[in-house]
Amino acid sequence: MGISRRGWEIVARDRLGLFDTPPDRKDIRLGLAIVALLFGMLLIILPLRDVRLPEVPAFIPVIDAIMFVGELITATLLYAQASVFRSKALIVLATGFVAAALLLIPHALTFPGAFAPDGLLDSGVNSTAWIASLRRGAFPLSIILYVLFQQADAVRRVGIERGPPNILGGLLVAFVLAGAVTLLATKGHEFLPPYFIDRSHLIYSHALGYQFILLLLFVSATAMLFRARRSVLDMWLLVALAGWLTETLLVLTLDSRFTAGWYGLFILTLFSHLVVMLALIIESNRLYARLAISTAARKRERDERLMSMDAVTAAIAHEVGQPLTAVGLNASAALNWLTGAKPDVNKAIAALQAVSDGGQRTFAIIRSIRATFAKEPGRASEFGLNDLVLDTVSLLERELAASKVVLDLALDEALPPIRADRVQMQRVLVNLLTNAIESLRAISDRPRRVAIRSTLVGGKDVLLQVSDNGAGIASEDMEHIFDVFFTTKATGTGLGLALCRTMVEEHGGRLWASQGNPHGASFNLQLPPSGSLEIEREATHVLLSNLESSLSFLRQTETEGLSEVVTELEHVIDQVRVSLPPSTH
Repeated sequence: MGISRRGWEIVARDRLGLFDTPPDRKDIRLGLAIVALLFGMLLIILPLRDVRLPEVPAFIPVIDAIMFVGELITATLLYAQASVFRSKALIVLATGFVAAALLLIPHALTFPGAFAPDGLLDSGVNSTAWIASLRRGAFPLSIILYVLFQQADAVRRVGIERGPPNILGGLLVAFVLAGAVTLLATKGHEFLPPYFIDRSHLIYSHALGYQFILLLLFVSATAMLFRARRSVLDMWLLVALAGWLTETLLVLTLDSRFTAGWYGLFILTLFSHLVVMLALIIESNRLYARLAISTAARKRERDERLMSMDAVTAAIAHEVGQPLTAVGLNASAALNWLTGAKPDVNKAIAALQAVSDGGQRTFAIIRSIRATFAKEPGRASEFGLNDLVLDTVSLLERELAASKVVLDLALDEALPPIRADRVQMQRVLVNLLTNAIESLRAISDRPRRVAIRSTLVGGKDVLLQVSDNGAGIASEDMEHIFDVFFTTKATGTGLGLALCRTMVEEHGGRLWASQGNPHGASFNLQLPPSGSLEIEREATHVLLSNLESSLSFLRQTETEGLSEVVTELEHVIDQVRVSLPPSTH
């Protein structure tokens, strides 16, 4: 069976949102495509701009309502980012969007024919046009302030703690600005220069001058943002400015309302606003999803650190346990008490028993220390290795997709079940797959692939092979790859694979590595099927029972010269207990 999965590129750990994540090539290409689409729409509208069309009273209220919701959503996203980064620049930018959204309300209410023949709010013939112009000027002005505050945030000393963002203050400023513009354009419209002759025809020379001032703002904002650009948000703001430019170019060609060009202007404005809003939402969701992946990876790294502690104690149990066991074996030298000039059998027996008991106690203590670092008590159960592979692959599906790794599964459905600690075996698989993914991240000249194959070997044992076509393992490192504290990674601890081999060997299995063909590496996990360890354990128990019966018989026999035999037999029994396979019940 084969499974292929593809996905995103993983986000760097220190990139948390739109404000500090640089755009990748895909983002830039998408932004350029949208800019090209906006200018394409402009070229379609321009030849038809003077065609007269019927008046649609509901057109402006509907368009303004849609843009009102869209700009509030955009402002909410920006305020959320500001609360995370404690950025005054984002507060200023979000406040600009809120003010622009609020001005859509008086724009719709004062538009002639929308709710009243001459508009509401005691407006004049120029009120709607001035609200629209001042609203359009709010966006480039917000961009300029955003860049200035962004530079101020960048030069802030690291040691100074930033205070919480004043979101309520930003909202208050937005309401005050929107209210002031509304009052000026309605109650004070007589103090403003004329814009329209009547409800349909504008004074083109005046409109040209007003648009020229707005164009200067646009050029300043675009130049400042382009020089300071560094994030996904900056890129999409540049796209929004490009949309603003298409609107301005179209406005410069219009001299009246209710034409194809006039309707097209609002459709173009709506499209540019919605596209940017949707892009910001998609980028935010994608970044948060990638952040969730990063968080999951950090959690797994924390678990691996706990595993590392387990590996340290496992290394102690291995490196110290063997010498202590050897002490028990070499304690037979106490037989010198029996071969000396004056043999003292009782002292020899007591000394040998004390050494053997001390060695066993030390070994048990080391194992108990290791058990304290285990997340679970290590209960064995019977399960299918293929099922464990599928569960582990599902657990790491996001990481595989994030690194664009194609996964190929070839699982033998005729495998017998195994009996083992499922948690420990999954730790082994997670470690092997994570190592494979990390090795593949450095590969860019070929498709990244991980292959997992299960089969039956020797007619009974289960073999699982995890292969990749990544960077591979140097031949001089291959013989040390399972050594404790040996690592080929800059940030590795050198304990993961050592722990994995220890876990596998405790279950009566084997774990080894080999070079890939022609690239990468292959790790092989071999485990006995369920029942084989039980047979071995039962046989050992029978042997131990027979030895203990013989020892009891010899202790009751008062035959001279048997003390040395009794001592040796006690020692053999102790060694059998030490070598007894761990219980899986």
